[in-house]
Amino acid sequence: MQKNKTLKYAFLKSIPVMAGYIVLGIGFGILLYDKGYSYWWALAMSTFIYAGSMQYIGIELLSSGASFISIALVTLLVNARHIFYGISMLENYKNTGKFKPYLIAALTDETYSLVCGNDFPDYVDKRKYYLYLSLFNHFYWILGSFIGSILGSTFSFNTKGIDFSMTALFVIIFVEQWEKNKNHLPAMLGLIISILCLLIFGKSNFLIPAMVLISLSLIFLRKFINKKEENDA
Repeated sequence: MQKNKTLKYAFLKSIPVMAGYIVLGIGFGILLYDKGYSYWWALAMSTFIYAGSMQYIGIELLSSGASFISIALVTLLVNARHIFYGISMLENYKNTGKFKPYLIAALTDETYSLVCGNDFPDYVDKRKYYLYLSLFNHFYWILGSFIGSILGSTFSFNTKGIDFSMTALFVIIFVEQWEKNKNHLPAMLGLIISILCLLIFGKSNFLIPAMVLISLSLIFLRKFINKKEENDA
């Protein structure tokens, strides 16, 4: 019974991501096919790479004939933020057993936003919740990519602007987190630091400095933030 309740809870939590991932996956599949890659490529990339923003960038890297070293460096820079996600999830994923490798690989931005909290109902098995949510979100992305590649092979599309859909999803996640939490200090820190780093380092180099500074700020202000959340509760 608890298993079914946890599965249902994970599915309900995944619905906003489903809406975004299927649409974004369709955009990815269409762009990928537009560059001459069939649905097998879409399925393989979404199954084994499973990194939305990097997959969008990967389309251009593949079509331009970029070297393996270039692709590896770009992937490291684009996905460096997941290092910080992983560090913050060490405690949550500590007792997940054989599921841990998959949970680590499936920790996308959107999944992270839904597993980083601890305010679960008593009937929810946290370890199973992490697994079910990760599987649901992964499936939505694969499904969207497959649908997009099929649509791309069937219809003719103007693909201009489709790549902006990933940015739009990040904005939606930020707004949802803002509305969900009474304490807006972490969000404001992230926003202000990101803008400052963007102005200082430029759009191509700001991501890693921003993530480092945000992490250090949250660590330094952790007690103050926790105290404020307790007072607001």
